[in-house]
Amino acid sequence: MRFTKMHGLGNDFILVYKNRKPNAEEMSELAVSLCNRHTGVGADGLVVIYPTDRADIAMRIFNADGTMAEQCGNAVRCVAKYYYERLSAQKEQITIETKIGVQTVWLQAEDGRVHQVRVDMGEPVLKPSAIPVCVGSDRAVNERIEVKGKSFVFTGVSMGNPHAVIEVEDAANFPVERWGPFLETHPVFPQKANIEFITIHSPDEVTMRVWERGVGQTFACGSGACATVVAGVLTNKLNRRAVVHLKGGDLHIEWNQDDNHVYMTGPAAFVFEGEWRR
Repeated sequence: MRFTKMHGLGNDFILVYKNRKPNAEEMSELAVSLCNRHTGVGADGLVVIYPTDRADIAMRIFNADGTMAEQCGNAVRCVAKYYYERLSAQKEQITIETKIGVQTVWLQAEDGRVHQVRVDMGEPVLKPSAIPVCVGSDRAVNERIEVKGKSFVFTGVSMGNPHAVIEVEDAANFPVERWGPFLETHPVFPQKANIEFITIHSPDEVTMRVWERGVGQTFACGSGACATVVAGVLTNKLNRRAVVHLKGGDLHIEWNQDDNHVYMTGPAAFVFEGEWRR
């Protein structure tokens, strides 16, 4: 089986092209084997690309633990670059079918190479029952949560997948791997959650570290960066356009006031190609 290794700001994926929609159970098992960094290729997730009548291309994302992810902004950017450069489909605007629906993507390319990808990540979901998060208020803004004797304040946002955004004093050096697992699986998140630890530097700039559901700490999370800006706007601390500094680099996020959609702009890169023999 041929595969391509790619990453979006260090959030790395194994991309596999199939001629038809993949079998979810089979791909789930394959993801666990392929993503293992000691006995496999090594990645945060497996992305399966296949033809569809609903969009230019379709994709499904399987986390390193085999669970299927609803959304992944970094993976969408990787698929867009792959589609443009590897499938000889050099269109500057394409549509990609994901588990949560069809997303529009714009590609900034020069000499046949994609340098930046802008993704319409859709409207943020703020209703607690739809995120889902178990709170008694109309919106999960500045909600208190306790784990292992420590108290945190989070804002809940779904970008097609659940996020809990937590402001801390120094996100860059925060012990993500200590607190991430406890927060991800807290009963207040019935489908678990991606946990973002953030430090706001100005209304236009924020640093974020992430513990991804089903993966662990990663270098970047596109949907998490979107959720971070939405949460910052809801708490009156960020503007609707902001730069999110991630461990792997920067993403530019805009929560557009006119259409209520969140737009993410950032790079994607090829790492290598290979063949997996089972």
